[in-house]
Amino acid sequence: MKKWKQNLVTAIILFAICQYTFSQKNNSINGTISDGKTPLEFVDVVLKPINDTTKTAAYTVTDSAGKFILENIAPSEYILKFRLIGFKTYNQKINFTGSPISLQTIVLQEDANLLNTVVVKSEKKQIQKTAEGFVFNAVSNISQSGGTAIDMLKNIPTVSVDADDAISLRGKTPLILINGKNSAITDMNQIPASSIESIEIITSPTAKYDANAESGIINIKLKKNNQNGINGAAVLGAGFGAKGRLSSSALLNYKNDKWNIGLAYDNRFAGRTKSIKGDRTNYFIDDEHFIDQNRSDQRTEALQNLKFNLDFSPNERNTFSFEALGNLENKDNEETLKTNIFNNSNLFFSGNQRFSSEIQKAKAAEMAFNYDRKFSDDRKSLNASITTSYNFGRENTDIDTNNYDENEVVIGDPFLQRTHNYSKENISNAILNYAFPISEKSVIETGYKGTFRFFNSDFQSADKINGDYVVNPLTSNIFDFNEQINAFYALLNSYSGSKDNEKWKYNLGLRAEQVSNNGKTENGSDNFSNHYIKLFPSASIQLNLQADESVKFGYSKRINRPDLDDLNPFVDITDALNPHGGNPYLKPEIIHIVELSYNKEWEKSSLSGNAFYRNANNTIRQYSILQDNGAVLLQPQNIGNMVTYGLETLFTFKPFSFYDANISLTAFQQNIKADNLSQTEDVVNSAFSWYGKMINNFNPWKGGKLQVIGNYNSSVATPQGKRIPIYNVDLGFQQKLGSGNARLGIVVTDMFNTLESGYKNNTFLFRSNRTSKSDTRALMVTFAYTFKSDFKEKLLENQFSTE
Repeated sequence: MKKWKQNLVTAIILFAICQYTFSQKNNSINGTISDGKTPLEFVDVVLKPINDTTKTAAYTVTDSAGKFILENIAPSEYILKFRLIGFKTYNQKINFTGSPISLQTIVLQEDANLLNTVVVKSEKKQIQKTAEGFVFNAVSNISQSGGTAIDMLKNIPTVSVDADDAISLRGKTPLILINGKNSAITDMNQIPASSIESIEIITSPTAKYDANAESGIINIKLKKNNQNGINGAAVLGAGFGAKGRLSSSALLNYKNDKWNIGLAYDNRFAGRTKSIKGDRTNYFIDDEHFIDQNRSDQRTEALQNLKFNLDFSPNERNTFSFEALGNLENKDNEETLKTNIFNNSNLFFSGNQRFSSEIQKAKAAEMAFNYDRKFSDDRKSLNASITTSYNFGRENTDIDTNNYDENEVVIGDPFLQRTHNYSKENISNAILNYAFPISEKSVIETGYKGTFRFFNSDFQSADKINGDYVVNPLTSNIFDFNEQINAFYALLNSYSGSKDNEKWKYNLGLRAEQVSNNGKTENGSDNFSNHYIKLFPSASIQLNLQADESVKFGYSKRINRPDLDDLNPFVDITDALNPHGGNPYLKPEIIHIVELSYNKEWEKSSLSGNAFYRNANNTIRQYSILQDNGAVLLQPQNIGNMVTYGLETLFTFKPFSFYDANISLTAFQQNIKADNLSQTEDVVNSAFSWYGKMINNFNPWKGGKLQVIGNYNSSVATPQGKRIPIYNVDLGFQQKLGSGNARLGIVVTDMFNTLESGYKNNTFLFRSNRTSKSDTRALMVTFAYTFKSDFKEKLLENQFSTE
């Protein structure tokens, strides 16, 4: 027994020695960097052989605690360099024999010469090019203070947003993510502009991303503090359009080496007006031959957001985080719709005035659990997340319709109706991504993503008969939809040449998605299910002609699955002559995409050009169908095959120290072959469209910044006609106050009151025109204050570097 105990003690001692030896990480160099007071994050740590300083033996950056570690170092003599903008570069000779080296804390000295220009050099670029698109930093957009994500998207290059808030990239609806994840928050007006950190535009997604991204991906990243200590900011804004508007936000955060706790609140209140004019000629209906409509809306909107984040980093390698977002939205709308109907002899046939009082309330909640693992080799990474989001909507509408004669005298009693639309939606994601090197120049990324969606919609329509509201069974129903998507991907990234001078870069990927969904109505009128597995390859190759010039060619296969609005079969009857609804029997689009891009940078300008070709089968488009009663039903349909090809350019330049700008232009041709429709003669089979933006940034004097943004969208083809062109100009100005912690801002949206939307359709059975105008011209004044906070950079500083 005594010998057994001695053996056990010996084993424990040996195990401890092994663990200690392992923890020392042989062949490693570690240390801490500071400015003499606090640790320095993001310091470049570069190890170069002393006999050939053109090569890099190892590289890393310091973490939030100022710590770094270099591993797998071969015995030799080296130069260790520490670099950070605003500080003098520090060099240290290292004679590495193989034993681990732990350096004393290294203090970097501020560089007085660099500090004179550090504000310029460390500014966040307004537009940052990436391998898959670009990132637009929200802090650079001062023309949308007090607005929403929709307002900000209107002023982002290559993104098109019409006056009805429909978002498109290259002529199609993109996939929209929040913090890289699918969300039940699908109305971008529910996200205040003040809570956005950046918006990433991914026009060339690889197999790593959801295949359901035909035209690309818009990823909205919300703000998160990274500054140590207690930080805070507060913003208050007020203004008016046709009615008054008010917005405010407050942010508070505490961060140390292990914990990061943040709380943010945003709100927005606004009164809005809207007017719509429309007319339609039904060619083969004698009585209801010509229809003229005028509509007026009075709307009140209220939006509140509460965001909480908690990060825990027990060491420099591991980070656990939790995020929660709560959202409340109220919309009250009073709508008056006046309709006059004439026969084919242009004589009065009938008329009515419909008044609708709509109360809409929505509640949304989102939670995310994340884990990130860092490795000494920065090519290796591991992250996992589980998210879930809920959206509850309640919409109640009272409708009062009066008929009148040609002298506008009311005929009979009013017809009273009530409708409600209650919806519940849940979207959950389970995500795992792992990247690891397989050679010095090649990295494999692989992962899994599961998306689980549950949706329930309860629509009821009731007519008042003999003093009681009686539910109409023909227009009332309950719709349930469930969907599960399991996706696996693998992506190889590699290059030729040296790490500091990559000549060729290429990637090859494959994504497999298994989709199961089903939907049904309570009365059995609709019942469908889909189950399929599809493979989505992607590949690209890039030639770096010079350090600042490159050409890239890529291919990808994608899918456009119908969204919930497309599938929901319920028909909105608020306007009885122009109802609209979904189509539960839509098939997904399958798209093949080829893209050729060119990028070039000069000292004061840059150019990015993309030529793209897209071939889509079972294209989903909104299609109008004339009913026997004279109403036109708008529904999405699979219209057939569509080929789109075009060119997208983004040009930035800075001719003067006080002025810079960027110009974007997207132009494309669409050729449609409507094999799936019975009346193919109605379909526009060829159309050319383009849209562009110009963002002008001025620094007229110290502490002052001015921004003027112009947008133009040409007429856009619809299956049966075209949308009218839209254009507007926005202006924003901000001035530093005092020591710079306070800002005063002025924003004027749609300065010339030109923003409107509409369409003109001309088919075999009818011709229709419709124009919608909201009170988009508005003035907002904002005041903001920060204390000890990098929110001064994220929320208030408006930098315009477009490099």
